[in-house]
Amino acid sequence: MDRTSIIGLILGIIAVGAGMVLKGVNVMALVNPAAILIILLGTVAAVTIAFPSSTLKKVPALFKILFTEQNQTDTKDLIEMFSEWADQTRKEGILTLEQKVADVKDPFLSSGLQLAIDGQPPDFIKDIMLEKIDAMEQRHEEGASIFSQAGTYAPTLGVLGAVIGLIAALSDMSDIDALGNAISAAFIATLLGIFTGYVLWHPFANKLREKSKKEVLQKEIMVEGILSITTGDSKMIVREKLGSLLSTKELAAMKQRDFDE
Repeated sequence: MDRTSIIGLILGIIAVGAGMVLKGVNVMALVNPAAILIILLGTVAAVTIAFPSSTLKKVPALFKILFTEQNQTDTKDLIEMFSEWADQTRKEGILTLEQKVADVKDPFLSSGLQLAIDGQPPDFIKDIMLEKIDAMEQRHEEGASIFSQAGTYAPTLGVLGAVIGLIAALSDMSDIDALGNAISAAFIATLLGIFTGYVLWHPFANKLREKSKKEVLQKEIMVEGILSITTGDSKMIVREKLGSLLSTKELAAMKQRDFDE
């Protein structure tokens, strides 16, 4: 489970709820069926119009990604693995890695490694694998854009809901108390629209993009690792090459772990 998504969602709800209480607003005012219908159903309608069904079918999977941790090999472990493979290749030849392919669970890494074992030129391997990364990034961006667009539509629909509420409120001004309550209820739609747009949908889109960046980085490390193996780089050179793709903090942690061992 991705705890940051859960914690962020809870904190967002607490912030709005506690803020309303501190301002003397009854939290139950949020239970406004008309406002909820306009914001949620309206956002779903807008997104449905904006994207084809083939893209919208990915939404359940996207929510799963948002609230679960990615099952990825630790980057430092990945670099260590390629270092060992490079050392083995220099000593025994690249064909000895054929037995490793069956143990590799990542399809991207498995296919790239198989290309190297089959004796394909490094440039060909690089082109194929980079094309796969580009295609993956496009798919990820397509998914993130669903939430990004939802975050754009929701606040505007909130304004629409407020206008509808004001129209209803101002249609009968004979009862001042009822008028005040009606105007107050009208702005619940604006509150819900802004909340869902900027506390849910836009952050969800950003979370997907950040997870995509991490996955792309791992894939790039895999590409460089496979290319290093095909060109016969030494274990030390592989470490230096792949380590250059890490942040300074990550690189320092990896070197410290090597020193401790």
